[in-house]
Amino acid sequence: MYESRIATGRLTVSAVEGFPPDIDALAARNLAGHGFLRAAWFAAPAPTGGRTLLLRRDGDEGALAAIPTIAFGPAIARARKVPGSYWPLRAALIAPDCDVFELAHALDHRAARCLGPVWRVGPTRADDPATTMLVAAAQLANWTVLARPAGTSWVIDLDAARDRGWPHASSARKLRAAWRKLEDFGSPHWRYVRGADWDSAALEDMGRIEAESWIARTTDGSGAKFMTPAQRALWSHVLSDPVLAEKLSATILMLGDRPIAFSFDLDDGPVQYGIAGSYAEDLKRFYIGKLANVRAIEDAIAAGQSVTDLGAGDNGYKRDMGAVRGYDMTDLLFVRSRTAARVLARVWGEALPPSPPSAAIIPGAAANG
Repeated sequence: MYESRIATGRLTVSAVEGFPPDIDALAARNLAGHGFLRAAWFAAPAPTGGRTLLLRRDGDEGALAAIPTIAFGPAIARARKVPGSYWPLRAALIAPDCDVFELAHALDHRAARCLGPVWRVGPTRADDPATTMLVAAAQLANWTVLARPAGTSWVIDLDAARDRGWPHASSARKLRAAWRKLEDFGSPHWRYVRGADWDSAALEDMGRIEAESWIARTTDGSGAKFMTPAQRALWSHVLSDPVLAEKLSATILMLGDRPIAFSFDLDDGPVQYGIAGSYAEDLKRFYIGKLANVRAIEDAIAAGQSVTDLGAGDNGYKRDMGAVRGYDMTDLLFVRSRTAARVLARVWGEALPPSPPSAAIIPGAAANG
């Protein structure tokens, strides 16, 4: 048991069914710095069955921390996970003034049973300060935290791209030539969707593009974002929140009335997250996928954003766009039973070593920060 450094009577810990409004309030002020971590973002993968562990400091109006979870894995295991609409961005919500010992108190409280005996946060940034504090607090509260690598995210420095010109002259010439060739087949033009302009037709257009892409031909389609009604329903739920609808945008390349490529992005302050993109495979010789990606990045540069985060995987085309290794990602499993943790470590990953709360570091956090 950790040595308490707080007056626990000052704190209230509760387990709440669903995704309470406290989440939206914390989204505006959280250690991870992500304004999109709102209730609709967490709820979209499973609108029912959510539970949230809330920590409050008595007398304060807002919550200190919120850990939203949904069921994870076989029901018999009673495991939970912090959900999210876009897989690389998983994080609990922790207020900047929350103390690690206060958070440890919440994770040691009987209300923390709502998290189940095992719960997952990840994939997440290895250097995310909210996750770093969560790990330290969980270890203080006698949870074992297992970790496994989850890839490296690739990022484009938009400030540098703005200074040197984007895209490079050779790429710009190639894309202009591709556009001229497209004009032989119809009238290429751009459609932009954001905020109040979102509708079912925009989601269906992106689903149509995915259905005509390599995703439909070579995979089971689970990696698509809009191809099936269930996938579109998830994003419809997210977009029902006007704040999130304004943060999310689609850049759709049209050939006449036919949608042929898109870039689906999330703006979060200075960062543009590239969530998804695809193109009709029969027109790939015209670089239509790159046309959509470059157009979205040009818009981010014009808007004064500093970074485009392209996520993990597919580093070949990301390098071609000027992306470099940004930060490592990790996948964490929090386990209450030490015996269960030893068993799960064989298939998940080694337990993180205990560290002082003020200096808890997840492996990889120091690299590529």
